[in-house]
Amino acid sequence: MPKYLEAPVPTKGWPSGIPYIIGNEAAERFSFYGMKSILIIFMTAHMVNHAGQPDYMTDEDAKYWFHMFNAAVYFTPLLGGLLSDIFLGKYKTIILLSIVYCLGHFMLAIDETRFGLGIGLALIAVGAGGIKPCVSAHVGDQFSKSNQTLLEKAFSWFYFSINLGAAISTLLTPILLDKFGPWLAFGVPGVLMVMATVLFWMGRNKFVHIPPGGKKWVQETFSKEGITILLKLSIIYCFVAMFWALFDQTGSAW
Repeated sequence: MPKYLEAPVPTKGWPSGIPYIIGNEAAERFSFYGMKSILIIFMTAHMVNHAGQPDYMTDEDAKYWFHMFNAAVYFTPLLGGLLSDIFLGKYKTIILLSIVYCLGHFMLAIDETRFGLGIGLALIAVGAGGIKPCVSAHVGDQFSKSNQTLLEKAFSWFYFSINLGAAISTLLTPILLDKFGPWLAFGVPGVLMVMATVLFWMGRNKFVHIPPGGKKWVQETFSKEGITILLKLSIIYCFVAMFWALFDQTGSAW
């Protein structure tokens, strides 16, 4: 007998796991956008060397680090999605890589050197690889045909939580950096990411856990029909990549 539900229970009401997912997403987005909002300022005005002396980056170097991090954050979900769909399933992927995500935040908080920055951002990028491709899909997994009319409302709350967490953190985190320094400005997003992880873990018995597809999923996805669909979608991805490349200039050049 499976430990968790592997298919939604027919009901007209809300799936009991949805509040845990929405709360998790609000806290995770607070942590990500809070950290991201101060990266350029940290690199150009707060970073030190191992001796504790100022080791500020030039504007160009800071932009390079910022955009390489963004590129990694959008590349790792390709790997995280494969890990989830073939081996672990969404829940385990999210939980395990959320822990990695937390470690990245705290690395930034305790080590203000380039070494700490590099390790911290690498861990966050790896952690994001488990969050981005899985959480929104996990929302859809909770619904059956009997309550699918509520799915649109669920995603409305889901994206509201994203924007709420991002808006609050983008306003608050620069103030923390100015008043208290990097340890707290990076530490608070780290605490929120821990809260997000714990909240998601608390919902484990409420969630529907769709098993990973394993070898069958690989065969179906990379069949002739599957590859044709992927090629058609790649046209859309070109425009999406262009949009985000421009949008993320707001965190560095604009």
